[in-house]
Amino acid sequence: MSYPIMLDMTNKQAVVVGGGKVAERKIRGLKEANANVVVVAPEITEYIQQLADEGALVWRKKYFSPDDVEDAFLIIAATNNREVNKAVAQAAQPYQLINVVDTSAQSNFYVPSIVRRGKLTIAVSTEGASPTLAKKISREIAEMYDEDYGNYIDFLYECRQYILQNVGDSHKKQQLLQAITDEEFRKGANWEKEFQKLFEQVMGE
Repeated sequence: MSYPIMLDMTNKQAVVVGGGKVAERKIRGLKEANANVVVVAPEITEYIQQLADEGALVWRKKYFSPDDVEDAFLIIAATNNREVNKAVAQAAQPYQLINVVDTSAQSNFYVPSIVRRGKLTIAVSTEGASPTLAKKISREIAEMYDEDYGNYIDFLYECRQYILQNVGDSHKKQQLLQAITDEEFRKGANWEKEFQKLFEQVMGE
């Protein structure tokens, strides 16, 4: 059984070995997390080439060698060659995070299927047993939580800060925090107006 966490990759070096479509998907996620991405591959996709041209990542146009991962915080072996992926896994140190896309046994972490809605992140993992099932469940979740949830989460964040700063009574604080996460509240036409009414009502009790 794995231990789920949310990992802050901001300005941390992530080395992706491989330049195909699988590597591209991994790179997209790492760039969203603001990682410093290094790609090691003799050939890369058009998307990866575009990022390299823009200076958004470093491309080492070469075959893998162990020194490529010496300074990496996180490593992903994403080539279509099992022997190369195995070599990447063997080069990783015990303190480094390593994911081998085609062999979960050589990995010490898994990349879950992700649904993002602004600050809301929902991760689905089968611990490598069936990435296909994880993606299927993610699609179902994505239908449940549409794009509007991103705005809703931003609103909740602002409300929470306001409540924490302006409400001293712990019971009223909890009452407000729970009320704004109610589904009926979320479906309202004007969250700001409804929150103001709710705030005045609760604080006036």
